[in-house]
Amino acid sequence: MSKLRFLTSGESHGPALTAILEGLPAGLPLSAKDVNADLARRQQGSGSGGRMQIERDAVQILGGVMAGLTTGAPLALLIPNIDHAHWQGRAVPPMTTPRPGHGDLTGAIKYGYDDLRPALERASARGTAARVAVGSACRRLLAEFEVRVGGYVVELGGVKSTVDGLSFEDRWARAEGSDVRCPDEKAAEAMRARINAAREARDTLGGVFEIVALGAPPGLGSAVEWDRRLGAELGAALLSIPAIKGVEIGPAFENAGRPGTQVHDAIVLDAASGQLTRPTNRSGGLEGGMTSGQPLILRAAMKPLATTLQPQASVDLATGQPAETKYERSDVCAVPRAVVVGEAMVCFVLARALLEKLGGDSLAELKQRWAGLRQARPDQLKMRGTPTVFWE
Repeated sequence: MSKLRFLTSGESHGPALTAILEGLPAGLPLSAKDVNADLARRQQGSGSGGRMQIERDAVQILGGVMAGLTTGAPLALLIPNIDHAHWQGRAVPPMTTPRPGHGDLTGAIKYGYDDLRPALERASARGTAARVAVGSACRRLLAEFEVRVGGYVVELGGVKSTVDGLSFEDRWARAEGSDVRCPDEKAAEAMRARINAAREARDTLGGVFEIVALGAPPGLGSAVEWDRRLGAELGAALLSIPAIKGVEIGPAFENAGRPGTQVHDAIVLDAASGQLTRPTNRSGGLEGGMTSGQPLILRAAMKPLATTLQPQASVDLATGQPAETKYERSDVCAVPRAVVVGEAMVCFVLARALLEKLGGDSLAELKQRWAGLRQARPDQLKMRGTPTVFWE
């Protein structure tokens, strides 16, 4: 079995976005319909710009699936860009004034571009559609093991929601019915008002979203190497999303101001089930770089989008003179849509960790090994209880 990995290719206004996902086991039911459901979710949300009115993303599965089942070969996905027709064969005016907050200037420095467009075409958040397609296939794998991933907005434009008292399933359901993907309707109303005000002010807004995974077994990830710690992998995956500038696991920043006795989750034996349980989940579902079996809770902070209708100060690299930025079509706020991208990246990381834990080249093999996973039970964690000489 090869390690689960993916690559994407394509430009924002090019012919298509493509993705190759390698490492899915054989025998997993998968169809374009599964993927298209998440692609549609990514395009919904208040604050979206004109591009979302043009694109109607639909995936084509070009390889790795036969008769509705994965074959174990790389999965090939293609998402055509409908907007490409407006750019094909057209002479595009030069872009020489970099926009603050984008990869325009840094891309030109790194690659030596003589026009800024190649940098922005690839750095564009349009490419997240390919990631959502990959994440949907991974979500389909996780579903076979009853691992579920969902997300919702907890803050937008400075408006914070209240979700205490709601189960995670309720939060997901309410978020799906909200155009700002927020389960708190009172807060959602205020968020809509902030988005409308920002649009009038020709400005943009950021926010915070939460991604939760339920059903992940204990022991995914590893403590033996820095790059195999699951928190590190999840953090990297979320931080790779355009405009994401911060990630925390559980209430990490809140925990930083508390004494240790008020942070760590006690371990309790449930006499009825024989399971080791935790009355709290301040760790966010991770201990020592591995899942604890509790809900995995992640938060990501998204900065206000860098493309604003209001011009920003810059320098025209063709003349060396001060210049103002020119507006490129964008969203006022992408936080509601970023939730779906965050879910996709978490699905990928968890699917990869699950495959590493179980091994096997087919879904049938994985399920056999899943049934034998060690549980958090004293009767499965036999301790010798005698002194041991570990180093002589």
